[in-house]
Amino acid sequence: MSYAFITGASSGIGEACARRLAQEKWNLVLVARRLDRLTRLAGELSKQHGVDVRVFPLDVTDRQGLSRLAHDESALFGKVTLLVNNAGLAIGRETLQDSRPEDWDVMFDTNVKGLLNVTHFLLPHLLRNRGHVVNIG
Repeated sequence: MSYAFITGASSGIGEACARRLAQEKWNLVLVARRLDRLTRLAGELSKQHGVDVRVFPLDVTDRQGLSRLAHDESALFGKVTLLVNNAGLAIGRETLQDSRPEDWDVMFDTNVKGLLNVTHFLLPHLLRNRGHVVNIG
């Protein structure tokens, strides 16, 4: 039994990916910061499509939290054959001269380092399982 692991699955493109993959009978590991939304989505997808859906609260910038999750759920991580790196955000819509460098740090930490963090922890399993990585930017 293999799983697709989707970051940022509580809304938007991540939720849409979860819905589509569930239709295709993929078992899912859904992570995002908003556990209540993940839980609701998991119940819906399990009921509608008969797939196993596991949910975990996770901020992709939290390496220690990701490390704990990878350790605690190592058997589940070992079943992942598809990683969808979707978590991301955009802060501020000002012109460059009016923007704040602190916002750039938050976006870079989430959109780039978060992708690297999750991929780092899942890559050994994906290589062993001949899996795939989809990065959404």
